[in-house]
Amino acid sequence: MYHDVVRMTLRRRALWALLAAKLVVGWGVGWDIRWHLVIGRDSFWIAPHLMTYIAVTAAAVIALGVLVVETWRARRGAALPGVVTVARLSGTRGFHLAWWGMAIVILAAPIDDLWHRLFGIDVTLWSPPHLLALVGSQVSNLGGLLIALEVYEVGRARWAALAASGILLLGTFYIMVDQSTQTAFRRGSVFFFTHAVLGALAFTFALVLLARIARSRSMPLALAVGALVVQLSIILVGDIGFAWLDPTPAIDEVIAADPASPIAVAHEMARRNGMTLGRSLTMRLIPLVPAALMTLADPLRRWRLAAGVFGLTFAAVSASVLSRWPALSHALPSPADTALALVLTLAASIAGGWSAAKLADSLTRAVPSTPGAAEPA
Repeated sequence: MYHDVVRMTLRRRALWALLAAKLVVGWGVGWDIRWHLVIGRDSFWIAPHLMTYIAVTAAAVIALGVLVVETWRARRGAALPGVVTVARLSGTRGFHLAWWGMAIVILAAPIDDLWHRLFGIDVTLWSPPHLLALVGSQVSNLGGLLIALEVYEVGRARWAALAASGILLLGTFYIMVDQSTQTAFRRGSVFFFTHAVLGALAFTFALVLLARIARSRSMPLALAVGALVVQLSIILVGDIGFAWLDPTPAIDEVIAADPASPIAVAHEMARRNGMTLGRSLTMRLIPLVPAALMTLADPLRRWRLAAGVFGLTFAAVSASVLSRWPALSHALPSPADTALALVLTLAASIAGGWSAAKLADSLTRAVPSTPGAAEPA
């Protein structure tokens, strides 16, 4: 019994250390995006990259360290419930996902550097190495959710651990979808709703998933508010970093070299909108009302209704906000475009909700009843 308690304590502490490291990763990524936009990418070794990959390394070491300890114990003949072996490493499914996801993120770093050397400073979130890193991050974030289920019984501690992991999951989806506003700028018509369609798919997935595995009707709104708070902290970190380092901008030369690049488009959109690049909260405010309405619709008992309500409300709020941007005045959709986009958005939100419900069931079944996982008195 003593060894069970020690093992569970190690896993719990590792989970919170992992979440803290990933928060620092989020700060680094947010600052890095802003650095690209206002300073320019002069080398791989810029400060936000160092911050990001030091934190990524820390997260990887934490997850791998737990696997190494569990492997050592398993090879000594200890019976460890819920432990599986992959690539000769033994550990829970959650820590395996956390480690292999971080391994993918680390793999993406040299690929990203090579990509920029070959193709230049094409600052877009949708480049292959960036997407690879984001996918790896999401795999690891799903691991964090599973670890929370593995180490805590139902209660406040489990809810808090799931909420923290869920904010990271939702925040990463936010980053993945942000680029869609440039698609609206470039193409217009039905593509004006790219943000709505992609957000309905990804955000609905995250919110329904967390609501169902946490058994918490209020979780969607809690995640949306939490992600907004994290964005505020990212802006603060960037402000402090720029004030401390005072880097010399080289962005004008980058824009002049390729006026059609994503970074040039970002500057043009900001100029037309009268916004400061990297400091706006607009895109993080859009999901708040849809998340609140999803909570009222009850994603626990009626996930289809909750998903549909979120998707349609999200499309309405997103379209209302973006249509007020001067930068998108030339790209406004026709009534036919709007009708088609609403159908696509509804389909995307239902698909996201269905995927989340299925995954929630799978994650719940994957967690055994583990000795020592009870809440402390």
